[in-house]
Amino acid sequence: MAEKCCGSIKAIEKHNEINCYSSDLPADTVHQLEKTSCCSIEQQTNENIPKPLPSNESFEYRIYGMDCSSCAKSIENHLNTLPFVKYVSVNFSTGKMKIEHTGKVEVIISEVSKIGYKASLLTKNQSLQNSKNKSESAPVILSGILIALGFIGSLSGVSSLLSTFVYTIAMGINGYKPVKSAYYAIKSRSLDMNVLMSIAAIGAAFIGEWLEGATVLWLFAIGNYLQTKSIERTRNSIQNLMDLAPPEAWVQVGTKIIKKPVEEISVGDIIIVKPGDKIPLDGEIIHGASSVNQAPITGESIPVDKEIGDTVYAGTINEHGSLKIKVTKVVEDTTISKIIHLVEEAQEQKAPTEAFVDKFASVYTPVVFILALAIILFPPLIGFGTWGEWFYRGLELLVVACPCALVISTPVAIVSAIGNAAKNGVLIKGGTFLEKAGLITAIAFDKTGTLTEGKPKVTDVKALHGSEKELLSIALTLEEYSTHPIAQSIVNYANNKGIQSKNGDMFKNIVGKGVQATIENEVYYAGNVKLFEEMNVSLVDVNQFVQELQNKGKTVVMIGTKNQLFGMIAVSDTIRENSVSALQLLKQSGLNQTVMLTGDNEATAKQIAEEANVNRYFSGLLPEDKVDAIKKLQKEGHKVAMVGDGINDAPALATADLGIAMGGAGTDTAMETADIVLMADNLEKLPHTMKLSRKTLTIIKQNIWFSIIIKLIALILIFPGWLTLWLAVLSDTGAALIVILNSIRLLKFKG
Repeated sequence: MAEKCCGSIKAIEKHNEINCYSSDLPADTVHQLEKTSCCSIEQQTNENIPKPLPSNESFEYRIYGMDCSSCAKSIENHLNTLPFVKYVSVNFSTGKMKIEHTGKVEVIISEVSKIGYKASLLTKNQSLQNSKNKSESAPVILSGILIALGFIGSLSGVSSLLSTFVYTIAMGINGYKPVKSAYYAIKSRSLDMNVLMSIAAIGAAFIGEWLEGATVLWLFAIGNYLQTKSIERTRNSIQNLMDLAPPEAWVQVGTKIIKKPVEEISVGDIIIVKPGDKIPLDGEIIHGASSVNQAPITGESIPVDKEIGDTVYAGTINEHGSLKIKVTKVVEDTTISKIIHLVEEAQEQKAPTEAFVDKFASVYTPVVFILALAIILFPPLIGFGTWGEWFYRGLELLVVACPCALVISTPVAIVSAIGNAAKNGVLIKGGTFLEKAGLITAIAFDKTGTLTEGKPKVTDVKALHGSEKELLSIALTLEEYSTHPIAQSIVNYANNKGIQSKNGDMFKNIVGKGVQATIENEVYYAGNVKLFEEMNVSLVDVNQFVQELQNKGKTVVMIGTKNQLFGMIAVSDTIRENSVSALQLLKQSGLNQTVMLTGDNEATAKQIAEEANVNRYFSGLLPEDKVDAIKKLQKEGHKVAMVGDGINDAPALATADLGIAMGGAGTDTAMETADIVLMADNLEKLPHTMKLSRKTLTIIKQNIWFSIIIKLIALILIFPGWLTLWLAVLSDTGAALIVILNSIRLLKFKG
């Protein structure tokens, strides 16, 4: 009975949802949607129940609570001591752990928890979400109240024993986690911040500074809590991307419409998307027309009109009409899935600055630790001051040895910038390329398809005998069977004008020169100047006009017979509307060396270069010549970025210091070959990318210098005795928090 009731309730809900479909769907489809109940939908159950894992396989876990790379190193070191773990890699930037083990999920989660962190297994469709544990702040608040009560009590004449007892409880609340983590860190031969802070707090209690010890752990707990929450925000900069594509889709199966999880949908299946819904999978429209908002993929805010035969992408929004879509890619292969994968990979890669800072910190911490021990032991041994005095200063130095602010100065900024770029339709494949983009002094652009549309268009029509309409009719008849881009541009132009073709036969292609066909028992030709010169057709009257067109970078197609020239049609590859504005913005941002590379002749190259307003151009280039042009710019001392389509320009993209591909949303090759991919097929996002990279470099430098200066000030204040232990902790955790907040600004950067 309960099952029937459930089915009835869900059927009503389904009916209400289906009624939102537009009436332009076929009547039988709407009727079937209304009839479909949830009882026909396969339910996913018991997904979260941990199961034994097979051996020799790698898995991913989400790690919560890490606030610097030393945390990641401690987890790695601890897990590597376990016999059933074959490989482990923990990435601080993304908060993920890749591990190969033969044990159960619960065992790995338990081992991670031993060292003070939380772990959860990442399934294929699980997004990286924040840990929503509301009790995280409770211990910090409680211990803060206890410390305040103990301090007030000591001022009010309350027994020092009672105050010490209150401080001890506060230390126990805040110190349990770091001391436990420190134990396992030492056991696995790691020297992380938990070890340093634990020694400092226990040492303070050992010399009777219970207030100092309790305050150290309390401030450390506050800092960790705030740092973790802030860093999680940057780690989840990709969260919006992951939530773009819906998890289910309406699938047409015969005469039925069934709702299925996207993982169960195959290539060739037909899905139905109603107005206002997100498109669940990449595919081709087979019924309907609509405007699709592609901003989530390309960063373009203007919806694109789509009709039968057009490609649509998962995660984009169907704004108006209902669509029937034939699936062309399964969920793992969709464009949005590839974007997510590439962004995650990019966030895991270390930038050169980050690698240097990590190496520096790995030397800095043990050196300062040894120095702290030396300060504790040697001055009192030679009679210079008391043991208690130098022991306290040694503890301060241990706290200062924590390199947290310095270590996170780079990765948080890199992750924030990559997340910002991804949301704006730009894929940056790692911190290395982000840093390189900020150092670029010259950008070389491929002409065709990058600065220009890559699609020739008719610009001029000149009839010498008869009307323009008659000339276009002959041209249409000659060119309509040709696949050449120039021929197609003439055909499209004539069709748009409503011109009708004539009856022609005996079509023939004249290699490198043009085409011919017999129309009304006479042979007509369409071709270049060379073709008509070889047929001895007089061109004296039109030579000057042809020369003017060619000087403007246009290709001239002549129409006529062996005896007479009827007219000419000029075709040109037009410059993109946004190319000029994009180049202007690049120059305004300080990048003054813009270069165009093309295989076109000098006249055409000069004309396009003037229209696009580039500084220099290289014409008549073969693919290998473009490589030489890039090398020439590099020899001149420039850091060069090359912008192309990612396929024909592969050698030049590889030679340049930075390869940037356009139109990644439609080209898998572009997404694989270039260092940076502009998902939209235009240059509008390039100025934003360059400004973002420069801003990132600026923030990284600010973070590093701020971290170093704070450490130096703390070190200087130790020896005159002006630095207290709690102030040392505050300088460390406070500096780390300021560095994180400074880096997070990149998430909102608009350029």
